[in-house]
Amino acid sequence: MASMLELRTPGFNPYAVKYSPYYDSRLAVAAAANYGIVGNGRLFVLGLGPAGIQIERAFDTNDALYDLAWSEINENQVVVATGDGSLKLFDISAGDFPVMNFAEHKREAFSVCWNPVAKDSFLSSSWDGTVKIWSPSRPTSLRTLPVGNCVYSAAFSPQNPAIVSCVSSDSHIRIFDLRTPVSAKYHLTTVIAAHAPPQPPPPPQPQGQVPVMAPPPVLSTGQTYAGAVPAELLTHDWNKYREPVLATGGVDRLIRCFDIRNPAGGPIAVLPGHDYAVRRLAWSPHASDVLASASYDMTVRVWSDGSMLAQPPPQPDGPQVIPVGTQLGVMNRHAEFATGVDWCLFGTGGWLASAGWDQRVLVWDAHTLLRG
Repeated sequence: MASMLELRTPGFNPYAVKYSPYYDSRLAVAAAANYGIVGNGRLFVLGLGPAGIQIERAFDTNDALYDLAWSEINENQVVVATGDGSLKLFDISAGDFPVMNFAEHKREAFSVCWNPVAKDSFLSSSWDGTVKIWSPSRPTSLRTLPVGNCVYSAAFSPQNPAIVSCVSSDSHIRIFDLRTPVSAKYHLTTVIAAHAPPQPPPPPQPQGQVPVMAPPPVLSTGQTYAGAVPAELLTHDWNKYREPVLATGGVDRLIRCFDIRNPAGGPIAVLPGHDYAVRRLAWSPHASDVLASASYDMTVRVWSDGSMLAQPPPQPDGPQVIPVGTQLGVMNRHAEFATGVDWCLFGTGGWLASAGWDQRVLVWDAHTLLRG
């Protein structure tokens, strides 16, 4: 593949990579020594230029780094999630130490996400079974959303600043609406069992006849879709154009897309193809049907969920048909688990950055991948 840049992170295994929302030439990478099992962490701030990828700043932490998010109000600030449960806000224009420290989680903090709409807050999720909302200007959390299971990924909706989503080890997606009273299930409004098959309403029957169960749903490839055994969900991401749509990935290797307005309706698309767990998902900021995934099978794949294609009309007495997405390309240059992937917000819409446990960060043009 042409048009690929590479940087090595000796001694540190990357867990996440994110493009700056301000510059197309700046990246940040959260990494951990010894695969994040024991040891310290390092935040790399990278610049892209004529000489390739250069390290502009590096910040060391006492524990592993598992995720990061760029500030939406300060182009120089990055918040990271650490193995000791704390969150640290670094300013790349300041010294070598964090400008703020947030320490409430009781176990590893595994994901962070800055509110892209309100811009005045960020969230974190942890293995302690909680999601916390924070202000960058105060050390104590604004709200705590209890989940009760290990929360691997949490995010704000890119369209609504009051909507928070998370996925966890119990194979469920949870949606919180911060506008609802805290007494109403701690803002919890929707729970979706990602592994469950769709539960369509039974077809209408003439009066007096015994109700007939709807036929089981089928994939557009013809196979019956009966759901799956519950498996840990490791990642999810909101579609940037279709407000109620998000995608999930996890241990069972399958990427599923859901419409949160229909919690019992099952996935609106499935994307099979990875050989091992899906570790990171990122919807394209340039196309409503395209997303990228990073997996423990050491590949990064680009997909279309098929939403732009014409679907056959549903048959009155026929089964529900679930579209199967299309794999547009595979990038297999990583030699260990691929743990991070992100799209550049600028340019022609094809540049991706990926990171893996092979201590490498790769920046590449997906257009060359899609052409072959």
